[in-house]
Amino acid sequence: MNFWKDLEKPIHVMAPLEDVTDAAFRAVISKHSDIKHVTFTEFTSADGLFFADERGQEKLKAKLKFSDIERPIVAQLFTSNPERMKKAASVARDLGFDGVDINMGCPDRSVEKQGAGAGLIKTPELAKEIILAAMEGAGDLPVSVKTRIGYSENELEEWLPAILFTNPAVVTIHARTRAQLSKVDADWTTLTQAVGIRDRLGSDALIIGNGDVKDVEDGIERVSESGADGFMIGRGIFGNPWVFSSHVPTLNEKLEVLIEHTDLFEKEFYGIKSFATMRKHFSSYVEGFSGAKELRGKLMGCMNAKEVRNLLSGIMADNDQPSTI
Repeated sequence: MNFWKDLEKPIHVMAPLEDVTDAAFRAVISKHSDIKHVTFTEFTSADGLFFADERGQEKLKAKLKFSDIERPIVAQLFTSNPERMKKAASVARDLGFDGVDINMGCPDRSVEKQGAGAGLIKTPELAKEIILAAMEGAGDLPVSVKTRIGYSENELEEWLPAILFTNPAVVTIHARTRAQLSKVDADWTTLTQAVGIRDRLGSDALIIGNGDVKDVEDGIERVSESGADGFMIGRGIFGNPWVFSSHVPTLNEKLEVLIEHTDLFEKEFYGIKSFATMRKHFSSYVEGFSGAKELRGKLMGCMNAKEVRNLLSGIMADNDQPSTI
């Protein structure tokens, strides 16, 4: 059941991004991809799956929607409670996910206050308990961890062995500390360090690098230099459903897929997520061509998918010039 072992290297992974990589966007990316890649859900509260009110439950369960086109698909969860992680991992298993990932790198203060996310870097013994609990709940599904190189400084020599002790299938390492957030360039020499630690300990866990990967070509180069087993693309997916494809879209193709994305978002999340969530996508899709600023302004005023469709259908003209992605 460990699909990770069957993937060709370097492994291509789409990062989990809150209010970005929902089921609609993941499906659109998968549809327009010709390169095998792994998809992750948005990170989901294991605590909330059991304790949120009815409205909260509905929103959390929406994060765990997926379609077969997205496979292999991994459910990313967070908590500081091993028992809740075990239960949530079993939910992911029952829903048919291909794997479970534990977020141990999110710097959001509300998450850290719970002792979860990047806060777990400070409590390695608890982190180990949570990983082992996830494995118990996930059954035969592979369990992975996404984390950072440390909290305030590079702590890989202490932190990574604690994770590897539990024998996860994969460790994805964001090449920054929690304190650095995204204010400095990701230091991919730390991935070389992580691979060295993994090899020295004789672990068979895969190491995936994350941080500042612009596109597939950039990821392959970084993997080649660092020795990592694969790369994860985060911000490089914004407005770019062709991120895992060699296709260079025309302007019309970009606008047509934006309509497709918007329609699917409304279909999947009407009454659950605010349509305003699509605005960050509008900004990313509509750039790099004459009139983009004005069009973005009009899109920001759209209240539903029908308005987006009417606006874009009315301005699309026949042209086949490649647009900037």
